Amino acid sequence: MLVYPSDGALLRTIIAVGAIALGVVVLVSALRPFRFGIHADGLSIRRPGLRREIRWAEVATLVLDEPPRRDGYAKPPRLLLVPAQGVPSELVTARHPLDGRPAIELLVLDQVREQPEQVSAALARHAGDRFVDLLALRRAAFEAPELTVGLRGYQMDRVDRLIRRGQDALMSGDASARQAARGEIERATSAGLPIAQRGYSTFQTDTVLGALVTALADHQSTDRETAT
Repeated sequence: MLVYPSDGALLRTIIAVGAIALGVVVLVSALRPFRFGIHADGLSIRRPGLRREIRWAEVATLVLDEPPRRDGYAKPPRLLLVPAQGVPSELVTARHPLDGRPAIELLVLDQVREQPEQVSAALARHAGDRFVDLLALRRAAFEAPELTVGLRGYQMDRVDRLIRRGQDALMSGDASARQAARGEIERATSAGLPIAQRGYSTFQTDTVLGALVTALADHQSTDRETAT
């Protein structure tokens, strides 16, 4: 546009210079380094859409969570922030996975070099009881193995939802939640889980769900004995 003259040369020049300036801004923004720091005073974050220092007094809860699987594939863990003063509606990008409070997604852990365990250790050290590692809590409540995927298996999303439901009920400490989760799993398996062209091994899934039901029942029995 700058090279070829025309009757509207001034307008063409303005548009071309504007396009170049916009391109430079986009390029600089893309090359600007991502930063996420954890320290004694709080968090330092610099990423598109969020660039600021967050002091611990501003934090109600930090949650390290893993989104539900899709088609059997795990998604990268993410760190969610529930601010102490609530979240302005325009900044809400997530929900607390257990109680549904509005939250901000600070980062997805595939954006950093450190492993989730390293990030968790640093947050536990500096954030104290503000930090909840749902990944570790779910594994401690019930560690589900990786299920084999093959032809004519159980629908993966349905199985993953049932396992997540049981894990969350186990770590909730709520007897009624465990009873409800156990009932849901038993009804689903009694009715027959849906079969997909590509799905989880039926034998492995039946074994895992059976063990999960047993774990839920064992905890209910312990609750009754304690209450007595």
